[in-house]
Parts: sequence; structure tokens; C-alpha cells
Amino acid sequence: MKITVLDGHTLNPGDNPWDPVSALGEFAVYDKTPEDLILERAADADVILTNKVPLTAETFAQLSNLRFVSVTATGYNVVDVEAARARAIPVSNIPVYGTDSVAQYTMALLLELCHHVGRHDAAVHRGGWAESGHWCFWETPLTELAGKTIGLVGFGRIGQRVGELAHAFGMEVWAYAPSPKDPPGYAPFALKSTAEIFAGADVVSLHCPQTPDNTGFVNAELLATMKEGALFINTSRGALVDEQALLQALRAGKPRAAATDVASVEPITSGNPLLQAPNLLITPHMAWATLEARKRLMQMTAENVRAFQDGAPINVVN
Repeated sequence: MKITVLDGHTLNPGDNPWDPVSALGEFAVYDKTPEDLILERAADADVILTNKVPLTAETFAQLSNLRFVSVTATGYNVVDVEAARARAIPVSNIPVYGTDSVAQYTMALLLELCHHVGRHDAAVHRGGWAESGHWCFWETPLTELAGKTIGLVGFGRIGQRVGELAHAFGMEVWAYAPSPKDPPGYAPFALKSTAEIFAGADVVSLHCPQTPDNTGFVNAELLATMKEGALFINTSRGALVDEQALLQALRAGKPRAAATDVASVEPITSGNPLLQAPNLLITPHMAWATLEARKRLMQMTAENVRAFQDGAPINVVN
């Protein structure tokens, strides 16, 4: 069985060997694959592993050997799963591997927005503290989280973990969940609509998958309802947000500041409007990428492939 990895660098930049997967068959791995080389590299593959290389209906139509796809991520919007199903090709994802890593990173972004640690480190190194003449020194307002409300749009595993961490900081937790959820074992907690979260929370954080129905749902109208001083965080998918609308909202001061680990097109393009936004922290889709999480992802990818080989695929999304 031929197993081809189209963008292996994401999972293994050199510290996370492919041994669990390469042991399962004839194996080929490419660090990254531009769209014009997908067909050439995957032509004889029985199994394709992809993280962000897109697999479209047109691609599936030209890969006659292909029998299985495993996405090395939780989100699988890079694959046309309906086209795969029409050709009886199961598509699997990795549903749980980075919950703690992404939740931890979400809080890191929130704390950076509250304290501007990087900015103040840079200020000290350029002499700002020494020149101030004061025993303590800060350039921006600082924000305490205790007593504030965080609104989580999406309350799956990651959203729930962020809620637990926020509660530990003394925050009230609101959450939007599209399907009923048991309340967590802490209070205060409330289930709210998306509109209520944007209008009332001090911090709004996205933790939902991207679907055709919610693409661009964070638009100008929704952002305009945010309260004065509110913060916005996105560690989910860039296309959930109308980026031009977020730029204009940040310029208008609502939200007061934001942080995103994702963009609508990745890697981010030079023309992305977010690069012009004031009070916006942008990081390169790294919330998930701790070594611990990537090791789990590698092992679970091997389990997906092995289950397919055994005739009982797991984690199938189509």
C-alpha cells in the first residue's frame, strides 16, 4: 500500500519522526506540495495524508488509485468530503490531540492582550525603563481578568478547556453551543446565543469549526455590537471572520484589541487587511503545534491508517 504525505513539514519539521506511519506501507513524504504538483505526487497513492493541501472534487476524479484520506488535523475543510464520499473514499481526521495546547495558547494570547508582555520586554531592552526614572514602568493600560466575562463561541473540547482555565482566573464563563451541553462543574456559567456573547462579554473567543454556514459570520454588524473595551480572539479558522470588517472595527475601537492565530488564506498574504490593523496580535497558526500535541497527532494518524488497512476505518467524517 502506497502512503503519500503531501505536507509533512507541518507535522514533522525534524523533531517528530514518521516511523509509526512509514512502517505501515510504501511511504513517500513531501515537506510541502503546491497545487500544481498534487496530481503528480499523489498519482499512485492508495492513502493520502494532508494537513492543509486541498483535495478537491477535480483532484479526486483524477486519482484512480486513491482509497483513503487522513487529514493530519481536526479541521477537514481542505478536503471536499462529499466528493470523496461519492467515490467511496473515506476521509478521517484527528478529533482530539491538541486540546490542552490550543486552550493554553488561547490564554497566552489573552494574557498578552491584557499585559503586553512582549512590548514591555522590548521597551526595557531599548532603555525605556532606565530612562523613565521610575521604579516601575508601563506603556499601556493593564487589565485584570478576575471578574470579567469570557464568551466562548463553540463549546467542544477546546472551548470547554478554555472555560476551565478562564474560570481559574476568576472569570465568568458564557458559551454558545449549537447542540445541548451539560453545564460544567463550576460557576458562574451560562449558555448564551452568539449575539448575546458579542454584545455582553468582555472577551469573545472563537472555538468552532468552519462550515459553509458560518464562513464570515463575524462581520461588521456583529462586531459593532461589542461592548466598549472588549477583546476578540480567534484560534479556530481565519475564514470565520470578515477580515476587512475586523480591520475597520479595530480602527473604530470595538473591539479594543484582538489576537488571531489564523488567517483566511495561509500563509497570510501581503495584501491581507489584518496586517494594517491597529491593536491586533497575529501569530502563524501555531496554537496546536507543541511537540507533545504533534506526537499524539502522529500516533493517531498511524492508528487511522492502520484501521483503514484492517477494513474498519475510524474517525471518518464523511
